[in-house]
Amino acid sequence: MTAISPPAIAPGRPGLMGRLSDLFWRRPNLLLILMLVPPLLWLGIIYVGSLFALLLQSFFSIDDFSGLINYEFTLATYRQLLHPANFDIIARTLLMAGAVTLASAVIAFPIAYFAARYARGKWKAVFYLGIMLPLWSSYLVKVYAWKLILAKEGILTWIFEKLHLSWLLDGLLATPVIGGSSLSISYIGTFIVFVYVWLPFMILPTQAALERVPGNLIEASGDLGARPGQTFRHVLFPLALPGIIAGSIFTFSLTMGDYIVPQIIGTSRLFIGQAVYAQQGTAGNIPLAAAFSVVPIVIMGIYLTIAKRMGAFNAL
Repeated sequence: MTAISPPAIAPGRPGLMGRLSDLFWRRPNLLLILMLVPPLLWLGIIYVGSLFALLLQSFFSIDDFSGLINYEFTLATYRQLLHPANFDIIARTLLMAGAVTLASAVIAFPIAYFAARYARGKWKAVFYLGIMLPLWSSYLVKVYAWKLILAKEGILTWIFEKLHLSWLLDGLLATPVIGGSSLSISYIGTFIVFVYVWLPFMILPTQAALERVPGNLIEASGDLGARPGQTFRHVLFPLALPGIIAGSIFTFSLTMGDYIVPQIIGTSRLFIGQAVYAQQGTAGNIPLAAAFSVVPIVIMGIYLTIAKRMGAFNAL
C-alpha cells in the first residue's frame, strides 16, 4: 500500500504586507481599533478640543479699562447674559427657532403623509427629488434669492398690489412683532426664509416615521367607529411623533445657530449667531462670545435628552 502523505501546509504570505494581513486576520479587533483611531483623534482633538477651549474662554472676563482678557476664573461673563439686552437676544432666537420648528412640522406633515401612504414607484422618486433638489443648490444663493422675492420691488409685493392687499402688508410691517419697512428686513421675512431652508430636514424624518405606521391600524381605527380626527390624534400622530421630533432636532438647532439668514434678511436686532460674531469681531469680547456660544450647546443638550427619551433617534 502506498503511504498517504499529509497535506501540505501553505506557507505564510511573504513580506510585510503578508504578515500584517495574517495578523489582522488572527486579531480582527486590532484592525477595528486602527480604523477607528484617526476619526476618534479628529473628533477628540479638533471638535471636542475646540469646544473645551470655547467653554474655558467663557469663564474668563474682559477688562473694561484695557480691553484685555483677564485669565481668572469667574462667572461674571455668564452674569452678563442675564442683562436685558443679551437676554433679549437669547429669547428672540429661541422664539424664532420654536416658531420655525412648529411651522415646519405643520407644513411637512401632509406632504410626508402623502408621500408615505400614496406615492408609489416613479412618483416616490419624484417626491425625493423634489425634496432633495433645494438642498443641492447653494445656501447663500437661496437666501439672496429670497431677499429679492421679499423686497419692496419683489414679486411678493407685486402680488399683494395686484390683489389690492397692499394695506394688509403695510399693516403687518407696522406691527412691532414683524417690524420693518419691507419683508426683506423683517422678522416675518426671516421666519419665511428659515422655514423654506430647513423644511426638507423636517419632511424626510416625518415621512420615514409615517412609512413605518401599519396601514391596518388606520383601517382598524375606522372600523371601530373612530372619526378621521380621532384616528389622527390617537393613532397616527403618536406613532409619527418620533419622526417629527427627529426633524425638529435639525430645524430647531440649525435656526438657533444660523448667522447668514438673520444677517441678510433680518432686522437690526441680533440673534445668537450675530451676537457671537459681533462680540468676537467688532467688540473683541471673546469671553462673552464664548458664553453666547455655550447657550445653544446647553439648550440642545437638554433638547436631545428629551428627544432620545421620546424615541426620536429611532426615526433618524
